[in-house]
Amino acid sequence: MIKVSQYDYVRIAQRVYGKNIKEIARETGHSKNTIKNILKSQYTGYKHREHQPHPVLEQYIPIIDSWLEQDKAQHKKQRHTAVRIYNRLKQEHGYCGGESTVRYYVHTAKIRLGMVKSQAVIPLDPLIGIEAEIDWGTVLAVIDGQTMTLKLFCMRSKYSGKHFVRCYPCERQQAFFDAHMRGFEFFGGIFQVLIYDNLTTAVKKVLHGKNRQLQEAYMQFHGYYSFSPRFCNPGQGHEKGGVEGLVGYARRNYMVPVPEAETLDALNEKLLLDCLAYGEHRTAGKEKTVNEYFEEEKKHLLPLPSDRFSNILTLTSKPDKYCTVIVDKNRYSVPTDYFGCQMNVELSVDGVDIFYNRKLVASHQRVYGANKWCLEPLHYLKLIQQRPQSFDSARPIRQWRALWPECLEKLLERFRDKQGQSHGTKDFISVLMLYRQYAGNDIQTAVELALESKVSTSEGVKNIMLYLTKEPDNTFDSLDSWEALPVPDVSIYSQIGGRI
Repeated sequence: MIKVSQYDYVRIAQRVYGKNIKEIARETGHSKNTIKNILKSQYTGYKHREHQPHPVLEQYIPIIDSWLEQDKAQHKKQRHTAVRIYNRLKQEHGYCGGESTVRYYVHTAKIRLGMVKSQAVIPLDPLIGIEAEIDWGTVLAVIDGQTMTLKLFCMRSKYSGKHFVRCYPCERQQAFFDAHMRGFEFFGGIFQVLIYDNLTTAVKKVLHGKNRQLQEAYMQFHGYYSFSPRFCNPGQGHEKGGVEGLVGYARRNYMVPVPEAETLDALNEKLLLDCLAYGEHRTAGKEKTVNEYFEEEKKHLLPLPSDRFSNILTLTSKPDKYCTVIVDKNRYSVPTDYFGCQMNVELSVDGVDIFYNRKLVASHQRVYGANKWCLEPLHYLKLIQQRPQSFDSARPIRQWRALWPECLEKLLERFRDKQGQSHGTKDFISVLMLYRQYAGNDIQTAVELALESKVSTSEGVKNIMLYLTKEPDNTFDSLDSWEALPVPDVSIYSQIGGRI
């Protein structure tokens, strides 16, 4: 390749100093033909080869082509990347060449095989306060010491770029609606158009073109909040590219390192603070911050309705032989007194409330999955007291014992030593029944005092409990408020004495 400086030298040497081709060739080391070409044409720089040789990679090219051909029948998200091909060649076939060589060849091969379908895009200038995009992502978090896979709901304004994210245990319709409502409250209004993928929580069936058969509950929801849904073409998620990018941004910036929280609510409080802080972000090429654009935008949002959409599912069920109501493949306990009774269940996104004749008899935090048991030990104490031999193996008690304070174990041991196994267990259950009306910390204090005082009956513990929780009588705590008595008339005593 002839450099520009050499091109200049050859032409100046011949045109200015009158040197012949032979002299110039001897000085530069180039052939006479090369010198002639320089003198009669313009500088063109590097000329691309018609064929790029791959001396090290050559023997592996059929293998790469076969892998790429097989990929054409696979889902696009599970196809070979250039890095994956490079690693497989090293591990499985002993390839010793460079990664950049593999990357270059894979790129050209994918173009040749029609696997790269780039499309031109249109620069857009979104209308203020009209559109928002919505999507779900998957993230990991440590909740109460356990690593959980959570679903990340993302809502993003197309105009200002302001966004709202929140984690849920699932993508079900109730979570979908709850996330919308919290998003609307975060923005302080409702966007006129919401853009989605073809989510099954909203779309029952994709019809021809833009037509969709919507889920009935979703129709009620978007009608209540007066927005218009718009769905992307199947497989064309880039039509809502802003929120697609938000899913990745939130995962990288809000969930790295993997966050730890005591509860899901605590994690969502942290995410809410992250969303608020993003308002000070200035997008590349923009003149103002996200919050400054949103201040202009929020004036154009639809107002929130006075009441929230009723996101409650109701059903009826009878407790089974375990005194549990089966809801959504999971079990929730009720007091044993209600065995066999027809119960009404109200199911929210995070809670299960169970009623009998409009009276709330049990309330549980909702769980997701299948075959999970949510047992409230207090629901079973009365029945276990009638059958004390079942105490140690009863599932509600075993779950509770893993969490209760050590002083309760010591009290149980004392009761059994003093009263015998059966009677001691029954009397100890009477202590556990105190949890129905007193706070756990107060009961723990009473039990610790009972152990110090060598109390070995439930009546003794109850008396201590009454003493600890008795409100002090402050009616006569000061004499200042007492009315003064009149000064006595002592002269009457002399009259009495005279009569005697």
